[in-house]
Amino acid sequence: MAQRYVRVKTAQGKIHYGSLNPDRTVTVLNTAPWQGGQLTETTLGADNYHLLAPCFPSKIIAVGRNYRAHTAELGNIVPQEPLLFLKPPSTLTPDSQPIYYPPQSQRVDYEGELALVMGEITKNCSPQQARTKIWGYTIANDVTARDLQRKDDQWTRAKGFDSFCPLGPWIVRELSAGARIQTFVNDDPEPRQSALIHEMVFSPQAVVSYISHIMTLMPGDVVFTGTPEGVGPVKIGDKIRVEIEGIGSLENPVMPAFVPQISSNELGNMPPQKL
Repeated sequence: MAQRYVRVKTAQGKIHYGSLNPDRTVTVLNTAPWQGGQLTETTLGADNYHLLAPCFPSKIIAVGRNYRAHTAELGNIVPQEPLLFLKPPSTLTPDSQPIYYPPQSQRVDYEGELALVMGEITKNCSPQQARTKIWGYTIANDVTARDLQRKDDQWTRAKGFDSFCPLGPWIVRELSAGARIQTFVNDDPEPRQSALIHEMVFSPQAVVSYISHIMTLMPGDVVFTGTPEGVGPVKIGDKIRVEIEGIGSLENPVMPAFVPQISSNELGNMPPQKL
């Protein structure tokens, strides 16, 4: 089994990077693995931590319409260059934690994706150089409020709700180009999405090279590589599982968002707003 790199929070509230062992214990690293983190003598028991998203990037850059069949299913044309958008880090949620269904939307879709984790500062690199800049691979779900995406002129709101970026559960260093990505809903054995990684319009290294000529990628930044055909809506109570051969699976339940109610008394006690 490939070495799996995780980011965890202990029962005492401390956050560590580590290496996940077959018995689910975690050997702690002294810093992030892409910063040269070394194994320490500290091992966390399986009941003494919970998984976080495997990194906390300065930015999450995503590519739209990077599988031809997915582009066609939404009635779009294949872009001549990678179509980029951003998701804020506040969208991150780890494996097994909820995707919150926002009250502003009437249609929220899953989008299973391969995600890249950058290992070093990357600027103006070639596709060949990009191969050495990608530190590892993990699984993502680019959750999207589809109705708001169609309504707005840009995609920030549709892609940017808290919890709209399940990521994890861990990072691996190597991945076969023949690996398959699949998305499942609830206990249905038939995947809603299924494609091979090499079927992308723009390869991972081409995407990284393209982005690097626009913005500097930092160690730990995350790049989404696009979703295959078969995106579809979720409802509250569903479980969404994205699997990639050679990595594992990422599963998240869908739950209603908590919307705090402000009483008239509380409104009356608020200080006047200056214009």
